Amino acid sequence: MSRLLDVQPKQALYIGAGVAISAGFAYAAFNFTKRVLDNRVPKKWRKVGEVSDLICYPIKSCGWIRTNEFNCSQIGIEKDNIRDRVFMVVRTNGEFITARAYPPLVQVNPVIKDDVMTLSAPGMRDIQIDINRLFTIPKSKASVWTHSVDIIDAGEEAAQWFSRFILKEDFGLRLVFYPQSYPTRPVREKNSIFETAIPDDTGALHDATSFMLINEGSIADLNSRLKKPVTPLQFRPNIVIKGSSAFEEDNWKWIKIGNNAIFRNVKPCTRCIFTNIDPEDAQRNPDDEPLKTLKKYRQFEKTGESPVMGIHLGIREYGALKLGDSVYVEAD
Repeated sequence: MSRLLDVQPKQALYIGAGVAISAGFAYAAFNFTKRVLDNRVPKKWRKVGEVSDLICYPIKSCGWIRTNEFNCSQIGIEKDNIRDRVFMVVRTNGEFITARAYPPLVQVNPVIKDDVMTLSAPGMRDIQIDINRLFTIPKSKASVWTHSVDIIDAGEEAAQWFSRFILKEDFGLRLVFYPQSYPTRPVREKNSIFETAIPDDTGALHDATSFMLINEGSIADLNSRLKKPVTPLQFRPNIVIKGSSAFEEDNWKWIKIGNNAIFRNVKPCTRCIFTNIDPEDAQRNPDDEPLKTLKKYRQFEKTGESPVMGIHLGIREYGALKLGDSVYVEAD
């Protein structure tokens, strides 16, 4: 009897361990299968709207360029030398600044023709930057949300120009350029809670991902709650669509635009005080709108106190984007 009592607990232990291991393998297999299925491009699509605007911001936090057509690259929309957020303004120590703290940045207007970017701003003389020449300059370092990136300094004239316009000083700021054609930063810690957020989608000098989409229906819903209406530009999207119900985009997993471009919905786009800055006159809304209203009804569990408007996308299949292109999502 004593021998049986000695053996049975060991057998039970082995059986228990085997069950636990089997359960662990099953759970891992389930998660692996789920990830594979979640990342599989759909074969069936349904139309939800069409493209109503395409917008590029060559300099992070500065003015915009619209065209009727853009190509998609891994780091965002582009057309020749017009590329999204490949320039940014930094302090002399390499830390980037934005219109959150310096609203007049939105009044810096870039125009890009062939190899030259011309910058204008209220009260400032225009300056020109030879984009191709920048590729011949040795790289240095700058920082985007604490992550180091290789950049190229755009030179003394641009540095003095931005310092005078933003700081009213002769020095203190510099303009830098991102020369790579692929992302080089990891996912920001605050975005890593989303399983769909991957380094391949972090863009050039973007905050989160290389593409951001806004739905006109969602803007209309917000405007119905505001005294002073806002436009999609207040949210700095790349792709604006029309024809979809308000906030329908929250639940889209896959988006196809036109014939070839396919995107993954990576995460909701959280909003900050930048949203309260008028893109035309750079004035901050005295009533903290529209952010205050968004906080009343657009906060999600994973995004904390930051309300949501729009979705961040990652490119999965390349293609051209055109005004009027049909927009599709995964069919049920």
